[in-house]
Amino acid sequence: MADAKGEKRVEGKKAQGDFSKEQIIASAKYGRHRDLLDALLEEGKRYTAKEIDAVIEKFMKGEVK
Repeated sequence: MADAKGEKRVEGKKAQGDFSKEQIIASAKYGRHRDLLDALLEEGKRYTAKEIDAVIEKFMKGEVK
């Protein structure tokens, strides 16, 4: 259910849609990009799935020097 701000809530708390670098690297979903994400993501910062996908996409579309 969403509140007035449009944020999802679960049992009165905001739903956690963000993940730590360690959780992302350990996930099966991003397994094939594990090394890339380990190099690009910052320690201590939390990322949403949308942000993670954007990091991968930006890197893959980058130019080779």
